[in-house]
Order: sequence, then structure tokens, then C-alpha cells
Amino acid sequence: MTTNLPIRRVVLYKHGVGYFERRGKVRGNDTLHLDFKARDMNDVLKSLTVLDLSGGSVSAVSYDSTKPLEQLLAEATIRIPEDGSLTALLGQIKGARVRVRVGGAQVEGSIIGLDSLAVAAGETSVMRPFLSLLVGASLRTFDILDVSELEFLDEAVRKDLEFYLATVLSSYKKDSKRMAILTSGQGERELFVSYVVESPVWKTSYRILLDEGEPPLLQGWALVDNTGDEDWVDVGLSLIAGLPVSFVHDLYNPRYMKRPVVEVKTEAAAAPVIPEESFGGGEDLEKVLDMAAAPMMSAMPAAPATAAPRRGRMEKRMPMPVAVAGPGGGGPKLREAMEQRAVTTLTKEVGDLFEYEVDRPVTVHRNQSALVPILHKPFEGRRVLLYNRATREKNPMACIELKNTTGLTLEGGPVTVSEDERYVGEAMLDTMKPGDRRFVPYAVELGCVVSIEDRVEDGPVVRVVVNAGMLMAEYFHLRRTTYLARNKAQRAQVLYVEHPRNGWELAKDAPEPAETTEGFWRFKRELAAGAQDTLTVTERTRGQRQYLVSSMGLDEVSYFVSQRFIDEKMAALLKEVVAQREHVDALAKEEQRLLEERNQLFRDQERIRSNIESLKSGASQRELAERFVAKLNEQEDRLEAIASELEKLAKQRQEAQKALNRRIQGLSYTADL
Repeated sequence: MTTNLPIRRVVLYKHGVGYFERRGKVRGNDTLHLDFKARDMNDVLKSLTVLDLSGGSVSAVSYDSTKPLEQLLAEATIRIPEDGSLTALLGQIKGARVRVRVGGAQVEGSIIGLDSLAVAAGETSVMRPFLSLLVGASLRTFDILDVSELEFLDEAVRKDLEFYLATVLSSYKKDSKRMAILTSGQGERELFVSYVVESPVWKTSYRILLDEGEPPLLQGWALVDNTGDEDWVDVGLSLIAGLPVSFVHDLYNPRYMKRPVVEVKTEAAAAPVIPEESFGGGEDLEKVLDMAAAPMMSAMPAAPATAAPRRGRMEKRMPMPVAVAGPGGGGPKLREAMEQRAVTTLTKEVGDLFEYEVDRPVTVHRNQSALVPILHKPFEGRRVLLYNRATREKNPMACIELKNTTGLTLEGGPVTVSEDERYVGEAMLDTMKPGDRRFVPYAVELGCVVSIEDRVEDGPVVRVVVNAGMLMAEYFHLRRTTYLARNKAQRAQVLYVEHPRNGWELAKDAPEPAETTEGFWRFKRELAAGAQDTLTVTERTRGQRQYLVSSMGLDEVSYFVSQRFIDEKMAALLKEVVAQREHVDALAKEEQRLLEERNQLFRDQERIRSNIESLKSGASQRELAERFVAKLNEQEDRLEAIASELEKLAKQRQEAQKALNRRIQGLSYTADL
């Protein structure tokens, strides 16, 4: 006997799976049939749980193979064609025992075959099939049209026929796979079956009702889809918000392992054995064997204490091998070990799940969807305005300042807002935990206009640091944003202004924000009816100007003193640095002057030597040559003096530069202005 179990509970998750529970009665060795879509088989095989709650047992769970229909039918011993199915079937099972009912009598016998005989019909005759049975020792023939019932008494034939018909039936729904749960027990029992399959994600939508003088009301609906092939009739429905881990693993398709190919090792034919010549009597033979066995004995493990008794000298030299028990040998059976081992399961809350359990049975027919109420409660909230320049530059958005006081986790979804029984807009709601507070914008507030003015400037120096040869003056870049909000409505309104946070900090004179989000400061303003309000948000970020101490002059030092960047003590030290640098510069200038003089002497000498080479013989020429030589001697003396002075100046300049560097590196000063 076969039976089916109805669906009693459905749990839908937000990540695309559904958990299904079936409960029902079975009797004796009933077989339970369940049909699944082919794509769901992997999930079913991974999650199927079957329990007999009344002391019975589940002997096996079988399911349709992945073989094609042609291969499955090839394994059946029976073939039933499209036409003449009854006569074709009876013709294939000759010898099968059957019980037939003809009129009011029952006859048991073995099928001999079918014959077509002519039967008179008025003035003509028609061919009619007749069934021939061997009943006891006699042969009897029955008109098939007179047979009202035919029962197969051979179980093998009956099973072959059932297999063939079930296989053909499953082929009509190629996407459907049948699972059979075989039960075993006595009497009527309760059976529990659960599994997880892919299911559409359940969705939420909300309604917010605003009425003057009344607390706002929140109504929530869940949208569920039954895309299966079975109705959900009076099922317990639960909806889970969260994201547990789920995956698809192929368990349905047969898996084969690639096995290594092992070939038989072949050896060359054995050569004839020629025994060696004997060396003498038995004692000598034992000595030879002792010598040959010694290396082998050293390499072999010692014989166990339970080795067989020795019977001769050969057994002493060659111990018998001892079998070692493999895994499971000599111990308790695996099943017994598993039953004896205590199983301890630690349970705890995992993840962040929230369950909506519908408090009454739900009916959703196959391939239909349903709206299921999950929430109908007042909440703490009010109508406010929220301005964000990036959303809309001229107007704020009308919002509901919603605080989740329902005690439930609100899953994200669309919201339709009604005010005084009129539709006023729509919004999207993010997931909210109990106690969370959100703004839900649903319309543009045209009765409020916002204009903006931006200004960027540099503020005064706030800190001066002198270190490592640098004077650093720190100040703030200031950015002032002024919001002018004009309320044209005839009612007072609360306005929240969202000002973006982009790495700058609020200045000391900026108003305190009512709240801070990840990307915005949110400032709260009260707008009277027909009035306007100004909000100025000042932000600042640090800037820096750097001055090289070694390049400063007295004018810059005086400027720093006048701006109170430095005190008189640091000013005196800087003036010493300026004086020391001017001394170094003077030495460098004198050194440069001598270098230029030396270069000029070199050029003059080249000219004089050229003139000397052009002179000819004669008294007047000799006098001129002597004059040129005297000039060269005078210049050589000056070059020697210049070289000496340059060497001295270089040493003085190097010492002065070192002193200047030490003085600069020794400067350290910090002042907060």
C-alpha cells in the first residue's frame, strides 16, 4: 500500500531556501511517495530527515535514477505498446498465474495465451480475443470482454508491471523525480518527514498611517510564493530574517572515481635448477646454513612470544610469519562501537536570525502567491523634514522619524505612507532592529526652500614650530557653508540638515550636531510657520607654511615678531643666525672676488706670452721683452698671494658654515597661539 503525507509546516528564509515538514499516518509496511523537481534533489538528499514517531522504523529511502528513460525501460521484462495494451500484455506473460472474475465466479489458473476467434454478430462475424487458462488439469477459454477483473498472483510479474508503469508515469513529467520511503512496523503510526529545497525569497511591504493627534501605525505584510506542485493547506508558516550559510552540493548524480590500471607483471621463463655439490655430512650442512641465515636473521623482526613451537633446525633459522590484525580486527563491531559511544551536542544561538511565526494556519495553492499579515502595531515617530544637498538642492524631503518600538525586527521593504486617509508617498525601509531609529523619506516638501552659500578662507596661525632648520607656521583652512531655510507652510516644522563629512573637522564656533552618521553631520532646526532660519557650518583642516631658517633675513624675523609667531628670545637667536649667515656670505663673496682676479691674471699672462713670442731680434725688441718678463714675474707673485688668500678664506668659510649649521640645528621652539 502506498500513501502520501501532507505538508504541515513551511519555514521560508531570506537566502532562497525553504524548510518543509510533513506529518501523517502510516500503517504496517506502507510506502510513502514524494515527488520533487530534479533540480531540488541535491538539496533533498542533503537535508532529508525521516522519523517514525510511534516506534516503527524506516527500512530504506529510494529515488529515481538518473538513467535515461530508454535505459530504464530496457531493464524491464514487460513491454506495453500504445495500441492493444491488454492483449499485448497478456501475450507476454504466458505461464503467469492469475485470478479472473467472469460473471459472479472466480477462476484461478495459468495463462496459456490469447486467441482471436470469430464470433457471430447478426448475419456477420467479428474477431474477438479469448484468454486461454490452464485450470488444474483442464483448459478453459474466456472471452476477454466477459472478464470483469484480472488479478496477478505471481509477485514477480506484478512488480515488473508496477516498475514499468511507474517508470512510464515519471517520464510524463521529465522535471519530476519520485522518492519512495519504505516503512516497517505494526499498526497505525505517525511519520515525520522534513527537508530543505530551493524556494523564492519571501518579501515584505509596509503601510504607515499618519493621523493628526494619533500615534502613527505600522502595518507589515509578507509576500510568499508557492511555486511547487502541491497546495499548502492549513500549514504553519514561519518567515526567517537572516542569512544562514547555504550551498548546493551534487549528491544526486552518481560519482565515479578514476581507478589505477594495474597490469600483471610478467617474468622470463624459469631456467632449470642445478643443485650444488655437497660438502660433506649433516653437521657441515648445518654450519653452512647458519652462515647463510645470519644476515637474514639480523634484518627480520623478532618472533612474537606466541610463535609456533620449533620442530627442527630449519624452523629455528626461518621463523614463521605472523599475521597482524588490520583495522577492526579483533575488536568490537563498528556499529556496536558507534552505539556505545555517547553523543553530546552543544547548542547555542548562532548568527543573527529573527522569526516571524504566523499565528494561524495559512493556505496557498500551487503556483499562487499570498499576502500574509505579520505586523500591526503603533510606533514612536513623527513627521519631520530632512535636507540633503546631494538628494535635492532646493527642497528637503518629508520624512517619518521612525523609532522601532514594535519589539520586532523589521525586514527591509517598500513603505506606502498615508496621512489623514490620503496617499502621500512611498519609501524604502532598511532592516531595523528593535530600538533602531531611522528617517523614512516619502515625498518632496515644496513648502520649504533651502539656499546655500559656500566660502573658503585661511584662518590665523595657531601654532609655530622651529626645528631641524625649518620654521613651520600651522593654521586652519576654513570652509563656511551657510544654509538659509524658508518655511512657506502655515505650520511649524522640524528640519534636519545633513552636512557631508569629508575629512574636515567642525570648527569650535560651529553648532553642535544633533546626531552623527557615517557620512553626515545632522543638525536640527526649528522652523516656525512662515519664518526662515540660518545655519552656518564651519569646518576646518590644518594647513602649513614653511620657512627655511638659513634663508631668512632681518625683515622676516621682524615680521615673525610682529605677528607674535616667535618671542624676543627666539628673535635674538634668529638674528644671530642672520648675522652668521651674512658673515659666511661675505667670506664667499671675497673668495669669489679673488677667483675672478686670478682668472683675469691668467688671461693677461696668456696675452703677454703671445706678445713675447711675436717679438723679433733687435735692441728695441729686447727692451720690450724684458718689460713683458718683468710684468709676468709681478703677476706670478700676485697669483701666489691669491692662492694663499684663497686657501685661508676657504678654511674660514668652512668653519663659519659649520658654526652656522650648528647654530641652526640647535634651534628648537614651539608656540601655540
